[in-house]
Amino acid sequence: MSGRTAPPRRDGAFSGGERTRVVAGSLLALAVAVLATLAAWPVYDDTAFVFVAVAGTVAGAAVAACALRLRWGGWTVTVVLGGVFLLIGVLVAVPSRLTDPGMLPRAIGDVLTGAVVGWKDLLTVDLPVGSYRNLLVPALVVFLAGTSVLLLSAWRRDRLAFLAVPVAVGMVGFGLLFGRTSVSASLVVGQLTLAAPLETMVGASTMLVLLLWLVWRDRAERSGALARARGARIGRRASGGAAARGWTAVGLLALAVVVAVAVVPWAAQGLDRDVLRGATAPDVDLSAEISPLASYRAAFDDDRVDEVLFRVAVLEGAPERVRVAVLDGYDGEVFRTDADTRFVRVPSARTAQAGARAVVDVEIVDLDAVWMPIIGDLVEVSFVGERAAALADGFYYSAQNAAAVETAGGGLRAGDAYRLEASLPGSPATFAAPGSTPGVGAPESLRVWVDEHRTGTDGAALIALIDLLRERGYLSHALTDGDVPARWMQDLDDYRFQPAAAGHSLARIDQMFSRLLQREADPQAIVADNFVAAVGDDEQFAVAAALIAEELGYPARVVVGARLAADDPSLPVCEDGVCTAGDLSAWIEVRTASGAWVAIDTTPQHERSPNLETTEQRDPENVTDVRPDAVEEVVPPDPTQEDEAVSRDDEETAAWDLAWLWPILRVVAIWMLVALLLLGPFLVILAAKALRRRGRRRAATPADRIAAGWEEVVDAAADAGYEPPGARTRSETAALWELPDGVRLAAAADEATFSGRGATTAQAQAFWDDVDRRRRDLRSSRGVWRALMASVSLRSFIRRTAPGGARRHLAERGERGSSRRARTMP
Repeated sequence: MSGRTAPPRRDGAFSGGERTRVVAGSLLALAVAVLATLAAWPVYDDTAFVFVAVAGTVAGAAVAACALRLRWGGWTVTVVLGGVFLLIGVLVAVPSRLTDPGMLPRAIGDVLTGAVVGWKDLLTVDLPVGSYRNLLVPALVVFLAGTSVLLLSAWRRDRLAFLAVPVAVGMVGFGLLFGRTSVSASLVVGQLTLAAPLETMVGASTMLVLLLWLVWRDRAERSGALARARGARIGRRASGGAAARGWTAVGLLALAVVVAVAVVPWAAQGLDRDVLRGATAPDVDLSAEISPLASYRAAFDDDRVDEVLFRVAVLEGAPERVRVAVLDGYDGEVFRTDADTRFVRVPSARTAQAGARAVVDVEIVDLDAVWMPIIGDLVEVSFVGERAAALADGFYYSAQNAAAVETAGGGLRAGDAYRLEASLPGSPATFAAPGSTPGVGAPESLRVWVDEHRTGTDGAALIALIDLLRERGYLSHALTDGDVPARWMQDLDDYRFQPAAAGHSLARIDQMFSRLLQREADPQAIVADNFVAAVGDDEQFAVAAALIAEELGYPARVVVGARLAADDPSLPVCEDGVCTAGDLSAWIEVRTASGAWVAIDTTPQHERSPNLETTEQRDPENVTDVRPDAVEEVVPPDPTQEDEAVSRDDEETAAWDLAWLWPILRVVAIWMLVALLLLGPFLVILAAKALRRRGRRRAATPADRIAAGWEEVVDAAADAGYEPPGARTRSETAALWELPDGVRLAAAADEATFSGRGATTAQAQAFWDDVDRRRRDLRSSRGVWRALMASVSLRSFIRRTAPGGARRHLAERGERGSSRRARTMP
């Protein structure tokens, strides 16, 4: 029996079944569009996106309706969609270009480029993107093309209608895959906590809508096929088979929803969300750049110290610091930006954080670097000048570090300018340590010095230690002193030069604290009340302060920048917003338990010079008798054996350390749950068929096995789409289906059942061999896809409850008999 429907009517009118199919497909598209909008809302978080979603959905539906009504071909639909895409794209997808009619050519170019590269840009821009540049274009493509293709697929009368399912999943998946790497906040209702409520609701609703449409579509297609095959109308009242299929679908749907809503979110708690954004690496890797802290001392050379780097004009607010570079990674040698720190492109405006508003204009003079001066927590940046467009394209921001870089043309150049709007965070209410594990082990001398002087573990203890370090340190930017004092020394009153080596490795920090400990133990220093001993500049003291903070449980990072204002007159400040190389400084920022970052100055004092000479004292002389050499030789234990013992202990300890195994097992369990959710119902059907086939093959007598083998052939044919036999005999069924060797198998089954002679075991085995061949032929003759569908079909289970299969056949036979009797009556 063929499953194809009659060709559509050429008068443009729709039949009742076609109207129902169009209405069902339209409702499916509407539900999917709503769910796709909810899924993508966190990506844009702007009303402009709503206009794009509505316009794309309506236009896509209009194109699909015209294509159905006017019987457009695929190429015609593609051309029309392209024209509509350009028209709507200019109107709603690039709203920033509508302010000037002369920008129309550029707006068209933005729409076209957005359709090609907007997807990549969407992954490298910080969320939400709003209406930034042309990033609304990918959303327009999804809703315009997705809605049109979904409707044209769902309105089809053949099996290709099921292509609407992957299209719908793709539309909803757009927002989920291009979204954040973290899920939405948990929803707490009384004692119930629902993890990832937005993602769970969107996923479960999408699955529910698609399954309902699939069940309705399958039922409608089966009813239509039966009506066309028998030439009879199928009543509105559900038959027993339809009810069985309906209850089966409801049960599978309920199981899927329970697993999706309850089990998967619970199992996924605490895991990172894998989306495309998380797999897209940033375009800039600052770990390869020379650390500004390593080149910090070069800024104080005579030919560099007075050069203007940039100018800052404060328009609103009172910012005190300008960050140039934020360094959060230390390997014991160099402090630099960590390779894992992610810099992303940001939209024209970010959500303002708590704090005072500040607006500044920045002009670059001689800052030839990728590092970009910035204040506070960025809200908005707008570039001006000849390179404004290129600078906007090359701007990247790290919300984690509140730092920015510029990659256009290799970095900032003279004449580049921009306006910054930022939030200036206030002082945190609490200064408690959140606790952290130091990235590198601090030198022993530093830990000893901290233990001797700290008075607690809170913020006051940290600031007291850093202030003490600054008091007992001495500022110096050079290792040697020339005949003429260096330019940086001329600005320091009554300065006495002390040499200081460059570098901020652990060895250099250890040298500083070793001298501090040595000086503090010197009686002469105690008498003179002069414990100044550590010589260096911000390069060493910022790193030392960061290590001290980590010892007290504070995550710390080093910031290289300049001060616009300072309460301490000894600290360098940019005069009238003009920042020179000599105004550069370094300080640390520590994170408190509340998540706020607090800046702490670390520049050492330069007013009291150190005295690095220690008092030499002779040890007391005690007269002792010299004893003769009578030393017994002591053979030390074999170090190899000790090392082996330690190694064995370590191996035994490591063998029982299975902490790493739990995350792996958890991820595997989640994927197994997902696979069970998707494949579980099909596996249940396959297992049920296997058990049924096994029971038939092992029937009590050979004759029963042969009769059961014929039932296996009938079930295989029913799953493959053949008409159920109803009340037909085996021979009639074989003739109806025209199966190879079908008549012979039917005769063999009749003989084993009705002859009274029974059958032998060998005959039963041979019959089942033929049954297995027929089953394989039924699957392979209909293609791979239909074979898979037949393997999980439920028709063989419910064919006996099909609507009057036997009753309809008996009624037909009775009608034919009545007709024959009527013709033979006189």
